[in-house]
Amino acid sequence: MQHTTGPLMIAISNTLVSEAVFDEKFVCDLSACKGECCVAGVSGAPLEKEEVEVLETILPKVKPYMTKEGVGAVEKQGVYVIDEDRELTTPLVNGGVCAFVYMENKIAKCAIEKAYYEGKVKFKKPISCHLYPIRITQKRGVERVEYHRWNICAPACSCGTKLNVNVYKFLKEPLIRKYGKQWYKQLELASEIRKKSK
Repeated sequence: MQHTTGPLMIAISNTLVSEAVFDEKFVCDLSACKGECCVAGVSGAPLEKEEVEVLETILPKVKPYMTKEGVGAVEKQGVYVIDEDRELTTPLVNGGVCAFVYMENKIAKCAIEKAYYEGKVKFKKPISCHLYPIRITQKRGVERVEYHRWNICAPACSCGTKLNVNVYKFLKEPLIRKYGKQWYKQLELASEIRKKSK
């Protein structure tokens, strides 16, 4: 993974939000990137503790959408592993692809999300995946909402610029899922204040 950017932070409720979340443009372009964020990197997707229990519960309903290799990885490693940063993450297949990835038209997609859209489970996917390119980190007891730059997302940056969609607007659904509607309204207000101050 690459370094998180955005040293200037804005307080929204009990969080600190990077200015880059307001300023950068981003819209996923799967036809260009082929879902590379689910394939590249040295670790799986970060998981919250509560999500581990959810994944263990829904796994039987997700397995039919997974690859044989993915199922094998989960059966051997479990629905989570602890990576070198001591964080809970999804397991990988032979140290590479996320165990929950399946391929469709040469694009990496999520088996959990597929099960969700087909009405088999109520859990869409790990919040870290849903929020990307935002990463949530903890520092001195405060959650930091930061924009994460990764060269494989260059097509998404180009697409976002073309469509004039800011990161926080593209990620409205997962941000509300994570922090609630009131928090997101405060985020929008902060964005408007920043625009007027420029």
